[in-house]
Amino acid sequence: MARGSRLARLAALGLLGVLTLTGCEMPNNEFWRFGWPEGITEEATAMRELWTGSVIAALIVGFIVWALIGYSVVRHRKRGDELPRQTAYNLPLEIVLTVIPFVIIAGLFFYTVVTQNKVMERSADPDETIQVNAFKWNWEFVYPETEGQDGTPVSTVGSSTQIPILVVPTDRSIRFQVASADVIHSFWVPEFLFKLDVIPGNENGRDNVFEVTVQEEGAYVGRCAELCGTYHAYMNFEVRAVSGEDYDAYLAARESGLGTYEALEEIGQPGDAGTTTPLDLAQNKNVDQQQSAGD
Repeated sequence: MARGSRLARLAALGLLGVLTLTGCEMPNNEFWRFGWPEGITEEATAMRELWTGSVIAALIVGFIVWALIGYSVVRHRKRGDELPRQTAYNLPLEIVLTVIPFVIIAGLFFYTVVTQNKVMERSADPDETIQVNAFKWNWEFVYPETEGQDGTPVSTVGSSTQIPILVVPTDRSIRFQVASADVIHSFWVPEFLFKLDVIPGNENGRDNVFEVTVQEEGAYVGRCAELCGTYHAYMNFEVRAVSGEDYDAYLAARESGLGTYEALEEIGQPGDAGTTTPLDLAQNKNVDQQQSAGD
């Protein structure tokens, strides 16, 4: 019984450490991000801390299990041909090993729900709204609050020879309304530490909506994270985060009739994407045709 009490105290101490670490503010550096990129949005902070806390908790549990395995291997190694004393059950130990996993899962579930609610929270009146339309195999970005010379909202459409650039402002809340024209796609910007499936038939945006506030200027690659067909791997785009003043100037240039390239040049930004390159569809079609002929 004394051994069971010691095990219970040891397990409770480990559990307390797990829950404490998952609730603390986590350090933000390359080591403690455990392979994740550094987030550039306010919402990314909560997701990064959840990821770091979860990994630390898993490592603590892992070290405890490895230590117990090592102890058992050494303490109960074979010392002769005599059959070891048989124990039918150990009630305190069984209770501990039943309760602790439940409490750990409950704690991780709690922090996951809190983070999810924070990340998916929508403001009543976001500063900017951008519509994201996915199609095989590219993207269209529409700024519904603008009006171009043709009377329709300003938009940028990608092609097989042009990477679409999504221009966003920093330090403003941005609501993305995503929709698909065909199959399920997934809107993913790694530096957002977030991705959202783009479900077809949900154009009302009830579920395909999220908001972020970008904090860092720069160019960041965006991808489709859902296997959507032949050229899924090349369904890339670029997020260009600029200051609020440059963003307003960009939209004004687009409304005056300039294209994406010219408008970006107008505000001192490179007109072409620099984080990814377009797919040469013509070359790939030729390869596919040659393979089909060979078959």
